[in-house]
Amino acid sequence: MAETLVLPDGITLESGARIAPLEIAYCTYGSPEHPAVYICHALTGDAEAAVWWDQLVGPGRPVDTDRFHVICANLLGGCKGTTGPGSINPATGERYGLDFPLLTMRDLVETHRALLRELGIERLHAAVGGSLGGMQILQWALDHPEEIGRAVLVCTTARLTAQNIAFSKVARHAILEHDAMDVARMMAHITYVSDEALRRKFDRARRRPEAGMTLRTDFEVEHYLDHQAEVFLARFDPHTYLYLSRVMDYFEPFAEPVTAPSTRFLLVSFDSDWRFGTEHSVFIEQQLLERGADVVRHEVASPWGHDSFLMNVPEYHELVRGFLYQEAAHAL
Repeated sequence: MAETLVLPDGITLESGARIAPLEIAYCTYGSPEHPAVYICHALTGDAEAAVWWDQLVGPGRPVDTDRFHVICANLLGGCKGTTGPGSINPATGERYGLDFPLLTMRDLVETHRALLRELGIERLHAAVGGSLGGMQILQWALDHPEEIGRAVLVCTTARLTAQNIAFSKVARHAILEHDAMDVARMMAHITYVSDEALRRKFDRARRRPEAGMTLRTDFEVEHYLDHQAEVFLARFDPHTYLYLSRVMDYFEPFAEPVTAPSTRFLLVSFDSDWRFGTEHSVFIEQQLLERGADVVRHEVASPWGHDSFLMNVPEYHELVRGFLYQEAAHAL
């Protein structure tokens, strides 16, 4: 269950806008005496990392809560307890909505850093994140490498391609112009899985093949997308989707001067991920190596596409476990 930290003075965003007070919803797992590992969640995640990332986080898992002190916070702009567009604007007494200020990746990172200061944690043994989570950690490690010993970046990117931006544009258009977050979610979900994953799950199976042709939902993959949309509508704020997806579009940390980061990096990609495929990890690796960073990169075989970072993929889990444990044993 998430706890809530309230910072009355809030934070000043990179744009100069100020959010105050600032509420941060967060969860912790394991003993504070153990090395600290921070989890940054992806676009639609939340603070309860041991729930949505239960394949990776928990007792005996690669991010072992019996061996590490694990912290995860809902993102700034989120809808699961941290201040976001659905929060009350103290200046008006109404929800922020689209009056919420636009955010950058640094703003998300500064919220994480503010939480750690309140928890009395000055340095992390590691930070781990997939997709948007990895983007946050990359920004953090480039700006404040002294705070992160090692960074695990899974199927992430340092700059969205035109195709990725185009997908996000369609999703935001569906929400803004047609109040159709269900459409946005269905389209986005297709990009998170691979053709092989959909073939394995559904192929061309139909619910009622004896009924003949219809314009209504018929194929099992259509029922699946209907279900994904229904569940998502019940748990997620459309404005949060707008704001956090836009953060990703503008993220390009290597466009700025970057000094050699002391953080050690593990980059993991999956061969079936066509949203943030291996070429994205290769680009990050090249940029980090040019700046003298310590980087290890692996492409892992998986049929599940971008969602592989949430799945039970043994090779990936062993890579994360080994990377986290290399220098943790003496501190345990």
